[in-house]
Amino acid sequence: MVTEEDLTPQRIVAELDKYIIGQQKAKRAVAIALRNRYRRRHLPEDLREEVIPKNILMIGPTGVGKTEIARRIAQLVRAPFLKVEATKFTEVGYVGRDVDSMVRDLVQIAVRMVENEKIEEVRPRAEELAIERIVDRLMPRRTRRAEQGGTPFERLFRALYEEEVKSTLEEEPPTLAEKERRERERRMREKLIERVRGGAMDEEKIEIEVEQPGPPMPFVQVFGPQGMEEMGLDLPDMLRGVIGGRRRRVQVTIREAKQILTQEAARELIDREKVVSEAIQRTEESGIIFIDELDKIAGREQGYGPDVSREGVQRDLLPIIEGSTVMTKFGAVRTNHILFIAAGAFHVTKPSDLIPELQGRLPIRVELDSLTEQDFVRILTEPQNALVKQYTALLATEGVELEFTDDAIREVAAIAAQVNATSENIGARRLHTVMERVVEDISFRASELAGQKFTITAEYVRERLADVLRSEDLSRYIL
Repeated sequence: MVTEEDLTPQRIVAELDKYIIGQQKAKRAVAIALRNRYRRRHLPEDLREEVIPKNILMIGPTGVGKTEIARRIAQLVRAPFLKVEATKFTEVGYVGRDVDSMVRDLVQIAVRMVENEKIEEVRPRAEELAIERIVDRLMPRRTRRAEQGGTPFERLFRALYEEEVKSTLEEEPPTLAEKERRERERRMREKLIERVRGGAMDEEKIEIEVEQPGPPMPFVQVFGPQGMEEMGLDLPDMLRGVIGGRRRRVQVTIREAKQILTQEAARELIDREKVVSEAIQRTEESGIIFIDELDKIAGREQGYGPDVSREGVQRDLLPIIEGSTVMTKFGAVRTNHILFIAAGAFHVTKPSDLIPELQGRLPIRVELDSLTEQDFVRILTEPQNALVKQYTALLATEGVELEFTDDAIREVAAIAAQVNATSENIGARRLHTVMERVVEDISFRASELAGQKFTITAEYVRERLADVLRSEDLSRYIL
C-alpha cells in the first residue's frame, strides 16, 4: 500500500497517468496541492494554521478529464471527496439548496469512510462474536420454553428466583454428574464452533434476532440561519439510545447469519464518538470538494429570469472557500483547509466573468487541452480501465472472445474525433457512444455466441457506423 510519505508529486502524476491520458499541467497542479498538505502537517503548529490550501480552477471542455483527475487523487490519498454542480445551489433566501450543504454532505461521506475502516479493524473479533451467538442459538436449552412462558411479572420473579438458585449452587461444590454434564456441553460447543467457523453448516437454517428497520426517514423543509435547507429528522435513530432498537426474528442460513451478526457485532465494538471525531478531523484536514459547472453561474446579475441568484451563489461560496465554520449534525466543521477544485468549460463565459473575490479564492488556474485523435487511440488502450479492456472482459464473462485490431482502434478514434469536430465536442465521452454502437450486435447476441471469437477490424467498424456517418444530421442524434 502506498503511504502518504511516498506520494511525491512525481509519484502522484505517475499514478494519475495510469487512468488519465495527457493533461500534464492539471496533474502537476493537483500533485503539488496534495504534497503541500503533507508538508503543512510537518510545520510548527503556529505556522501550520497560516498555510492555506491553494485552490484550483480547471478550465477546459467537457470530457477531457477534469472530474476524473479530482476523483482519482481523492482515491489515491483516501480522502473524503465530494463532487457537486454549482448549478444545484441557490442564493440564501431562494428555495433550493444552500452552499453549506456541500460541507454537510462531505462530513457524512467522511463518517461512512471512517466507520468502514474501523469495522474492518475489528472484523476478526466481530466474526468470533458472531460465531459465538450462532452457537448459543444452536446449543440445546432445557429451560428455554419455561423462560418464554407466563406473564411479564412471572418471568421477572422466575429470573430473580433462578439468580438466587444460581448463587446458591455456586457456593456448593458441583456433583460428579454436574461436572460430566458441563464437560459434555463444553465439547459439544467446541465442535459446533469449529463446524460453523469452517463453513460445514453454512446451508443450515437458523432463526436469529435482527434489528427492525424503522420507517422511512421523514424529510421536512426547515428555514434555518443559512437559508432554506432540506433536513432529515431521524427520530428512530435519536430514540434508539433511550428505548433500545426494535428487533424481530428472521430465519436465514448460517452463512447469512454470520454476515449479519458480524456486521452488528462490529458496529457494537467501534466507538461512535471516536468515529465522528476522526471524521470531522479528516474532513477539515484532508477533505476535497470538486465544484463542477462553475462557468454556468459566471456572469453579472440580471435582476430577473431563472439565473437571478447565480451571482448570489458566487457570494455565498466566498466564505466557504476562504474558510468558515459550518454547523452539521455531527458538530462544527471548519473549512479553512479543505481543498476546493472548481471546473468549467468556460466556452460561453470566461473566468474573468466571476466576481473578483471568487477569482481570488481560486488562485491556481490550469487549462486542459482538447483531446486529439491520437489521444483517443491512447485512451482506448493504455489506461488500466481502457474501454477496449472493459468490453473484452465483459463479453468474456459469457464465453465470447473479443479482439480489436490496431486499425479498428484507430478507426474508432478517428470517427470519435470527426463527430466531435462536426457537432458538440464532448471529449472522451464520445468514445463510449461509438464503441457501444460498434459492439452492439455482438453484445446483444452474446449468450448465443458462447465459445466463438470475434475480431473487430476497421472495415467492421465502418460497416457498423456507415448508415449513421452518411448523414450528418443523423450522426448528431445517434453519436
